[in-house]
Amino acid sequence: MTIGEICNREVVIVHKDENVIVAAQLMRQHHVGDVVVVEEREGQRVPVGILTDRDMVVKVLAGKLDPSRLNVADVMSAGVETVNEGEETYPCAERMRGLGIRRLPVVNTEGELVGIVALDDLIDLLAEQLRDLAAVTARERRRENRQS
Repeated sequence: MTIGEICNREVVIVHKDENVIVAAQLMRQHHVGDVVVVEEREGQRVPVGILTDRDMVVKVLAGKLDPSRLNVADVMSAGVETVNEGEETYPCAERMRGLGIRRLPVVNTEGELVGIVALDDLIDLLAEQLRDLAAVTARERRRENRQS
């Protein structure tokens, strides 16, 4: 299964020059833990960073910084890792594990933002696959009981 099949296509975005308070309000409004920072390039939204709720806590609140004086560019994780929507889920999960990150913006072949995949999405997929495997065992037992 590809990342494009399981990713969330409704991505909350901001631009680097937005105030971090605006970004926090968007996270709250949309009930998400991150916003993808984009730049417009030739009519396409290209991810250039990501700002997470953890970034806000660790960098702004714990740093005792005034959020009204900070732009997203001041706090975001720049040089964002992305995943192509055609990539398979297992290699993506391995990369997320290796990088120690929970979310990856999903891009198409042109590098345009098309979604976001989170660790939770991969866990949901794995849980579904495990349920399917468990169902095989249950069906096998029922079949054996009928044949007895």
